[in-house]
Amino acid sequence: WLEEFPLSRKLGFSCMEWTLDYPKFHQNPILLETYKKHILKASEAHHIKIPSITLDCCMQRPFWKAKNQTSFNELINDFKLIINAASSIGINILVLPLVDNGSIKSEKEFKILKSTLFSLSEILNQNKIKIAFESDYSPSLLKNFISHFEKGLFGINYDSGNSASLGFDPDEEFQEYGERIINVHIKDRKLLGSTIRLGKGDTNFKKVFGNIKRINYEGNFIL
Repeated sequence: WLEEFPLSRKLGFSCMEWTLDYPKFHQNPILLETYKKHILKASEAHHIKIPSITLDCCMQRPFWKAKNQTSFNELINDFKLIINAASSIGINILVLPLVDNGSIKSEKEFKILKSTLFSLSEILNQNKIKIAFESDYSPSLLKNFISHFEKGLFGINYDSGNSASLGFDPDEEFQEYGERIINVHIKDRKLLGSTIRLGKGDTNFKKVFGNIKRINYEGNFIL
């Protein structure tokens, strides 16, 4: 993984978004004190920032769907571990995927997600970290969803490929919740299909980038 830093620099990238997965979650270098200095050194040497983490671990084992209290507590402890580790190397956005296995399917799941994140607001504030929700909600439902969460701490991850696969119109999406977008994933997908080479899918990049410009988005673009 350390080899990705010079390769990224060679390709002209200025940042990388880390990804956390289960089952080898606790072996991930970003969570191990031993590797922190190596990450920071590589980041500085190759001028590659790490501003965000995609929490695929939360999609694989969503705490809002935990089967029992023991499992829930374990997942929340892992979430706190992520926050502390991220803060220690300057990461300020955690992308929380509410898609696939992590998709919100009931009012109960929404309430658990909301109350848990509210309970973590203080630790997020202290560590200067924001949560960016990646969601499969329609534009109007996502607007309603994000309205429940404080603007300073919570925002939206816009994924151009996911939106194309769900058949959403970028104009409507940005009209509904554009002001809450704090992280952008650039990819291409066919309608109802999987990720595909850029330009070969159904993502309307002209509309996407036109709207991104219109809202004066100044964040990162993650490929």
